Amino acid sequence: MTNYGAIPTSSHPSPAIDLEYISRAKHRIKSGLATRRPWKAMFDFESMTLPHGFFDAISRIKTNLGYFRANYAIGVLFILFLSLLYHPTSLIVLSILIVFWIFLYFLRDEPLVVFGYQIDDRTVLIGLSVFTVVMLLLTHATSNILGSLLTAAVLVLIHAAVRRSDNLFLDEEAAAVSESSGLMSYPSS
Repeated sequence: MTNYGAIPTSSHPSPAIDLEYISRAKHRIKSGLATRRPWKAMFDFESMTLPHGFFDAISRIKTNLGYFRANYAIGVLFILFLSLLYHPTSLIVLSILIVFWIFLYFLRDEPLVVFGYQIDDRTVLIGLSVFTVVMLLLTHATSNILGSLLTAAVLVLIHAAVRRSDNLFLDEEAAAVSESSGLMSYPSS
């Protein structure tokens, strides 16, 4: 006998949503975005003054590039995204690359270890940046990519030189990392 219109039942209960997995993902997203400094602090107009000289500008640029590193990366990726709106292939490639950025730079909560060497954030940032530019250049949107990267670099350098850095405080670990070479031997267990 067939039961037409009856709601089918399964002998196996449907898999419950793994709430612990979702909770861990939310925690990783929040901690990953924690490396980003507040945009309000980045664009604090009271902290914007012209540098007193060349060495003051260089000092500010070094400090601000270290302090606002994640913010600058987000800004450069956003400017790159805007420049590729009319190049769908490049936009698809950039979307895939942004996934790499999210998992390898923004949401990584443990040090990246490759062949027994611990790779610091600055080296990951440089490596992902070079990889992104090379992959996008292969999509034949060279003028858009180079123009947007030049625009982003100028904007970042102007902001880094004009933003006073005397009220920014890097923690000791971040200061030590910025002085390191980027590769540290990592003991294997």
